[in-house]
Amino acid sequence: MRTTIVLNEDLLNEVKTLSGAKSKRAAVEKALEEFVRRRKARKLIELEGKMELSYTPDQLLERRKKDVPHR
Repeated sequence: MRTTIVLNEDLLNEVKTLSGAKSKRAAVEKALEEFVRRRKARKLIELEGKMELSYTPDQLLERRKKDVPHR
């Protein structure tokens, strides 16, 4: 999708530097991906203590090893 926006050039350059992005588009996409990832992580953290798990942490690790054998 093509969109025209005005961006803070200094901020955009900093994102390019920190992310290693080669273009402005890549920098904006990386920044958006990071924003979404952090918000999703925050939502997961907010769920802590609100759900009851039927597995102990050790049982979860064992189950994970079965699901992903290369780890």
